[in-house]
Amino acid sequence: MASEKFGAYPTHPGAILKEEIEYRKLSQRRLAAEIGMSHTVLNEILNGKRSVTTTTAYLLEAALDIPAAVLLKLQMKYDMQTAQADKSFMERLASIRRIAAVL
Repeated sequence: MASEKFGAYPTHPGAILKEEIEYRKLSQRRLAAEIGMSHTVLNEILNGKRSVTTTTAYLLEAALDIPAAVLLKLQMKYDMQTAQADKSFMERLASIRRIAAVL
């Protein structure tokens, strides 16, 4: 399992953002309004149901002073660990590697 390989379960950047927003006692609705985002979209990010995009990372950086690059690196690591935990996807990759080895 990928989480065993990396020694921890993947952390979605939304979890970090959610903690920061709660620590600052900001409401999700207010933050969403300030950055011009739907409350629903922000809530989905904070709950790990939606990815942090480049533009969203920059908006959040402007509002919370959390570097966009940090959020995007967390998202990339989360995506990679999630993909590696998907057994059928990993089997598909192994199959492609076997085929590519004989080309």
